[in-house]
Amino acid sequence: MAVRVAEEWLATCGGCEVTLLDVGMPLLDLLPSLEFVHMPVIMDHKYYGQTGEQEGLEIPEADVGLISGSVHNKENRHVAEEMRKKCKTLIAVGSCANYGGIPGMNNLFTVAEIAKVVYQDTPSTDAAPMPTNEIPGLEDRVYAVSEVVKVDLKIPGCPTPPEMLAEALTCLLEGKEFKLEERSVCDECPLKREKKAVTFIKRPLESVEFIPGQPLQEVRCFMEQGFFCQGPATRSGCGGSEKVPRCIKAYMPCRGCFGPIREGANPMVDMMGALSSIGLNPREIPDRVPTFNRFIGAQNRLRPSMGRR
Repeated sequence: MAVRVAEEWLATCGGCEVTLLDVGMPLLDLLPSLEFVHMPVIMDHKYYGQTGEQEGLEIPEADVGLISGSVHNKENRHVAEEMRKKCKTLIAVGSCANYGGIPGMNNLFTVAEIAKVVYQDTPSTDAAPMPTNEIPGLEDRVYAVSEVVKVDLKIPGCPTPPEMLAEALTCLLEGKEFKLEERSVCDECPLKREKKAVTFIKRPLESVEFIPGQPLQEVRCFMEQGFFCQGPATRSGCGGSEKVPRCIKAYMPCRGCFGPIREGANPMVDMMGALSSIGLNPREIPDRVPTFNRFIGAQNRLRPSMGRR
């Protein structure tokens, strides 16, 4: 009997859904063992019945539930609770679902401040009160899914690598444990370390120093070039089987989308230590609190009082 799969997206861009479609050939091997019973991005299965005949929101029962996106409004919370109720195993997919992701940056502001900017202060808007009719109200802040319901497995990334999602689903089908390594991006980074101190941090839009076509092993560590790279405080795994971190492969510093190396770690504290160890002053980074926590603003890592640090 095929494993029934339900998938939902909350406050997110849809990139993690593209991940599932990007699994490619391994997905063809998995498909005979899977039955998708609910997936808004590819299926027309409506919350309240196909003609709106049901009074309550309903998602079919499933063996595995995949849920991407953070919890930003009351509807997101309701859907997350329904997924938890109907799915035997619930997997949080992506940075938004696990750490708040980019939507988590909203936590630097109160709901009243956000509403004022969106509905009153933007030049192209006729100032009006925040609408409430037939629009789900906002939560007091952005939550990770695990802050709202119990999550059985967390797969990070913006987006989650297709290989990692395929491996997790395969492990579930075969009854094996799926576990992420507690290693940093630096542990898998091929760039060359010279361990020489640098004295200032460059602007993010400046280009890193490399010759087009030059092997990554011959390019100097971006941190040592003076760029802010979150590799020291970010969990590894984004490079899949190649083991080369995705941003590094594109000659870009790590942005930190895979989140903390382990549960309970504080990437901001870890990064301040890493910067200081090579002679850089973390206070030179503009908006350093939101920059350090760009993808992980849930779990109270970002709060309104932090906005101007």
